[in-house]
Amino acid sequence: MESDTTAAPRRSVLDSIKPYLEKESIAAFLLGLSSGYPFALLAATLTTRLAQDGIEKSTITAFTLAFFVYNFKPLWAWVIDGLHIPVLGRLGQRVAWMLVTGVLVIAATVNLALVNPAQDIGGTVAAAVLLGLAGASFDIVIDAYRIETLKPYQLGVGSGMSQYGWRIGSAGAGSLALVVAARSDWHWAYAICAVFALPAILTALVLGEPPRHKVSHERRGMTEIWASIAGPFVEFFQRSGAWLVLAFILVHKIGDTLANLTFRLLFDDLGFSNDEIAIYDVGVGFWALIVGVFVGGVIYARLGLKRSVLIALVLMAISNLSFAMLAAAGHSNWGMAAAIGFENFASGYGGVVVVAYFSALCDLRFTAAQYALISAGASAVGRLLTGTTAGALIEAMGYVNFYLLTTIAALPGIALFWWMMRTGLVDAAMGTAGEVGEGDARADPA
Repeated sequence: MESDTTAAPRRSVLDSIKPYLEKESIAAFLLGLSSGYPFALLAATLTTRLAQDGIEKSTITAFTLAFFVYNFKPLWAWVIDGLHIPVLGRLGQRVAWMLVTGVLVIAATVNLALVNPAQDIGGTVAAAVLLGLAGASFDIVIDAYRIETLKPYQLGVGSGMSQYGWRIGSAGAGSLALVVAARSDWHWAYAICAVFALPAILTALVLGEPPRHKVSHERRGMTEIWASIAGPFVEFFQRSGAWLVLAFILVHKIGDTLANLTFRLLFDDLGFSNDEIAIYDVGVGFWALIVGVFVGGVIYARLGLKRSVLIALVLMAISNLSFAMLAAAGHSNWGMAAAIGFENFASGYGGVVVVAYFSALCDLRFTAAQYALISAGASAVGRLLTGTTAGALIEAMGYVNFYLLTTIAALPGIALFWWMMRTGLVDAAMGTAGEVGEGDARADPA
């Protein structure tokens, strides 16, 4: 694939804001709103629920393996690209799958609401895995719909709006669950959060099939089915530098994932109440994220994809240090607000530019399968390490040293992306999602 690095005209700050108001960007926000809530119910919220039920830390961190199923999305993502659903398929491939997976994730949420971890830990594990499977499938459709709806020049802003939605959906579901659980019980807290699946379903019904969606095969013989399975992988690994890109995807977020999936354990051990967590973790974090996402969209437009991604990697590494400082300081509302604020700013900024890069890597014939591979790989190693070692590491070395370790774990990703920039591999491995349509993700502003 030829690399076109023709400089794009520099945009003003006002020009950087206008794309946030376009219908494609608003759609990305609504899709993100639904995408974020299953993850929240499986991660921080479930961690709090289990901790308050007296479950051991090693068991709680092992629950991260329940949503490790997100990392197996590539195994069935090809079905969503290639399998036509009878009757509902008349609405379009993406719309039909949005309806099916949306109903499944609602059912799985209600199922998890009905279990009692203190009485049936095995049933809770099974319910969490089912929500992970449904949520991962919902994510596959949402990501494909978003990428195929956005034009190349909208990838940065669209990713930002998706991050706005993801964080609001995640924070909204998490805080709503905490508030309801404090005043009623965890069963009602989980059940009511199922409404967060509706924005994505309604968006698909209103906008219809994405304009950039390309059907790779019309006939459904064995040859075509095999092409649906193997095609996304064959196409990706034929690109120049594909293996190095995959290595970056796998290692760049190890430290960030390790840190993020253990925050609620830290808060619980430091004695923060549910209301304090809701105010500082959700409230302060939300506004810091809003700022980070906005800054990410502006910086992406003004500096281009490559430089903005490198900045994001550095910020995400530094953010882990703030939690080492909080752990050293102890129970401090100001310390919690500062740590959460910086982490969410860095995460919001990084979510815009890194997600835009990963979206641009997709081939429009295989959007669902390739983005599933990329997004699953992005957190696979971190989730595996969290589920198998994080609890033991925290107990052995303490929170301060643990968060320092997560900072060091982020350095290889920074070094690898810098080298890929210097050698031109970032441009060489770009997919058609970053090239076809208005704008070109490879171009740097003048």
